Amino acid sequence: MSTIVVKFGGTSVGSIDKIKSVAKRVISEKEKGNDVVVVVSAMGKTTDLLVNLSKQISDNPNKRDLDMLLSTGEQVSISLLSMAFQEYGYDTISFTGLQAGIRTEGSHTKSKIVDIDIEKIKSYLGEGKIVIVAGFQGVNENGDITTLGRGGSDTTAVALAAKLECGCTIYTDVEGIYTVDPRLFPNARKLDVISYEEMMEMASQGAGVMETRAVRIGCKYNVPIYVALSSEDRKGTYIKEYQKSMEENVVTGIAINDDVLMVTIANIVAEPINVAMIVEKLTNENINIDMMSQSAVQNGCVNISFAISKDDLHSINKIVDEITSTICPVEFEIESNLSKISVVGIGMKNQSNIMSKLFRILADNKIDIKQVATSEISISFMIDENEKQRVVEVLGREFNL
Repeated sequence: MSTIVVKFGGTSVGSIDKIKSVAKRVISEKEKGNDVVVVVSAMGKTTDLLVNLSKQISDNPNKRDLDMLLSTGEQVSISLLSMAFQEYGYDTISFTGLQAGIRTEGSHTKSKIVDIDIEKIKSYLGEGKIVIVAGFQGVNENGDITTLGRGGSDTTAVALAAKLECGCTIYTDVEGIYTVDPRLFPNARKLDVISYEEMMEMASQGAGVMETRAVRIGCKYNVPIYVALSSEDRKGTYIKEYQKSMEENVVTGIAINDDVLMVTIANIVAEPINVAMIVEKLTNENINIDMMSQSAVQNGCVNISFAISKDDLHSINKIVDEITSTICPVEFEIESNLSKISVVGIGMKNQSNIMSKLFRILADNKIDIKQVATSEISISFMIDENEKQRVVEVLGREFNL
């Protein structure tokens, strides 16, 4: 008998009928003789609805209270799914993150899992129960409920699989990992396999199927991750260790991220301490800075530009006020209606001409670039959002995706 962890996203448990379907799918695994841990997200758009409720009270709600609110969504899902199993004659137990022994640290709404005490889960699996765990949440050193941020249920599932030393299946509303979002590029191919490294890069650059931290945990602990469609039995995608054959295609996929703002802070007095203090203030507010660049010194001042998530807009306004009052008066500009496009492929490590080819494609199609960043296996660039569809189609064709 083996143990498996399966995770179902919000769309997969978005209605009572879907919850019943999830129960039947899990029961089929149980009938094969497997011990099963089920991780679920909140139903459908519940988390968004809860966030909207909080925003009706405050533009910047207390983060501890927000975590308390958001964690209720998964509690609804685990309760209803447990009831469904019991109606089908199967013994179950449902756990919140706290009850499942998921310990976290870090700031509210963006916490990280530091450990999981799995003894209680193993005990109930030993009794033959199906164990259902609320994704996306845990408890910190103060005993406060915390949430893990976007895609947190993926992280919960893979972390549990790592502790239980078993595989993890992520059931979602797509058939697997595609080279490009099929909604933007209908000819996109579904990948049979993708390396941890490529999947981490695509996830960090905006591909929404998997969460970066979940893949990183899978890579660190060598957890086999399988991404598949929840509603039908179709072949999905394995996320696994790098193999030499994966370099055959120089570009594996394209990630698209519309959740971006470009921030420019201008007229910073050109002293290294000033830029350092600004970056410190950003990181202290847990703002993830992306694609950062600094201009040359002009008239004794420099400008810095960087990308942030739209969720961090309120924090940026607060920080700029602090900078002006404590460091030096500055000007700042925020550009919205942008998209970040990232070309990803492990084969790029050994192909020095890929950047020149990419820029030639963009130039030939008269596509303006606002900002560029590179890594060993990716090239990312910022464009106007209204160019996104055209860019994706052009790159999809040129790189045979």
